[in-house]
Amino acid sequence: MTAQEPQHAHNDSLESVATEVRGCVRCALSQTRTQAVPGEGPADAEILFIGEGPGLNEDRTGRPFVGAAGQFLDELLAQAGLQRSAVFITNVVKCRPPENRDPEPGEIAACAGYLDRQIALLQPKLIVTLGRFSMAKYFPGESISRIHGKLRNVGGQLVLPMFHPAAGLRRPETRTALMQDFKQIPLALAAARKQQVPPPEKQPEDEPPPQQMTLF
Repeated sequence: MTAQEPQHAHNDSLESVATEVRGCVRCALSQTRTQAVPGEGPADAEILFIGEGPGLNEDRTGRPFVGAAGQFLDELLAQAGLQRSAVFITNVVKCRPPENRDPEPGEIAACAGYLDRQIALLQPKLIVTLGRFSMAKYFPGESISRIHGKLRNVGGQLVLPMFHPAAGLRRPETRTALMQDFKQIPLALAAARKQQVPPPEKQPEDEPPPQQMTLF
C-alpha cells in the first residue's frame, strides 16, 4: 500500500494501522520517540479506552498504559469486572511527547486519522475517554470536571468521559471520582447491548445535561 492512498476502507485492519503507526513520520514526535504505541486489544472489543499519549514506560515497551497510571487502570478495570485483555486501549497521540508535555494540536491532528480508523474498525459499543485531550475529540470546549461520568450519545456513539488515571494518582478526590465512574461501565455496556441508550443531546451549552439514564 502506498502512502498516497488515503482510503484504506476495504482492506484495512487493526494490524495495518499499527504497522503504519510504528513507521509514522507525520509529525515531529517521530524524531524523539523510542517506539510508537499503536494501542492493543482484540478486534471484537466492545469497549475502547482512549488516553492522551504514551509516557516513558510506554515509549520503551511500545505498549499503552504500562506505567503507574496503567497499573491503576488495571485496578479500575478489575473493579468494574473487566479484563484488560477484553478491551482495546489506545491514545490520542501514538508517540510520547518529550518530557510528557501536553500533546500539541498539530500532533493530535497528525494522529487523528489513525484513531478514526481504529474506531471504524472496532465499532465499539462504548468509548471511554481518559483525560481532557481524548474528551475534546467528542466534547470540544467542555470541562472534564463538569461532564466526567456522564454517559452521552454522540452521533450514535456512546461516550463516557472520565479523568485520566494519572490524575487519580496525583489527587485523592480524582481517584475517588474515577472509582465511582468506572462502576458505571458494566451498566452502560449492558444498556448499549440492549440499545437502551440516551438520545443524542441538544440542550443549551449553559444547562447541565439531563440524566437520561440511571446508572446506579
